[in-house]
Amino acid sequence: MTFAVTGASGHIGNNLCKELVKRGHKVKALLYEDVDDLKMPGIELVRGDVTDKISLMDLCKGVDFVFHLAARIVIDENDRELVYRTNVLGTQNIIEVCKSEKVKRLIHFSTIHAFDPVPMDKMLDETRKQLKHTKMIYEQSKIEAENLVLKAMKEGLDAVIVYPTAIFGPNDFKPSLLGQALIRMYNNSLPMLVKGGYNWVDVRDVVDGAIAACMEGRKGEKYILSGHWMSLTDLSAKIGAITNRKTPRLTASYWLARIGIPFIQLYAKLKKEHPLYTNDMIDILKMSHQNISCEKAKNELGYHSRPIEESIRDTFNSFKQHGML
Repeated sequence: MTFAVTGASGHIGNNLCKELVKRGHKVKALLYEDVDDLKMPGIELVRGDVTDKISLMDLCKGVDFVFHLAARIVIDENDRELVYRTNVLGTQNIIEVCKSEKVKRLIHFSTIHAFDPVPMDKMLDETRKQLKHTKMIYEQSKIEAENLVLKAMKEGLDAVIVYPTAIFGPNDFKPSLLGQALIRMYNNSLPMLVKGGYNWVDVRDVVDGAIAACMEGRKGEKYILSGHWMSLTDLSAKIGAITNRKTPRLTASYWLARIGIPFIQLYAKLKKEHPLYTNDMIDILKMSHQNISCEKAKNELGYHSRPIEESIRDTFNSFKQHGML
């Protein structure tokens, strides 16, 4: 079978392309920029992006299934227009091309942030209502994109939506924003940690779950692909224990972290790095749900998430192998 992958140069996309080839499939990978790591037998590289329908038609011609991962991720309010064009209009484009090319199934990657986290004391699963109001452009754009897919489903498109939580794991080459945060923990270069945490999931488990959703998932269904919740403080301590490094321990409350944001942003600008703490980031941490269920994916797809200690160990071994530490 032949699969098309948008966002192939990203952390999930890179791992997904390689896993599909490993399983004996052919892959057409949409790339905005050259990625030497994907120049391998079994992968056809297609230059373009999701805002260009012509390149999408080239990507989807002759394929059986499409994985739509391409998205612009931000944790501040920069590049609002670019985020909207990529995440919303890009999704509309891929839907239209899937229809015209008669693709068998579209697997759309949404985000766990598309669900309303409130109430926080009740388990969050696929029956949870969609988040209705958010000031964050990333969340807003992903919700609008998801609604386009839901509308297309009602009109007859065979599609499945998957919802990963906070992704980390091997082969994070760029690295991602979360990958950058992990590297700074390893180097003990974060000025402080912030109260709160994430549900962490290994990229390899997300890839396995997405492929299972494609091959075995029910048409029109939603599947949460989650892992294990852990606070930033506990994660930093676990990274230190596994890697035998001194890692950050000082943890600030939300209000104190907000006071420090201007200084953090200035420090990041001087270091030519992304500021990992922004007001949006703190809001996400504050509303990070601690009880996210992947039971539906387990029961219907055979999904599982590996121990977080294994993911941490393999993540930092990968960073070392690629000269990033």
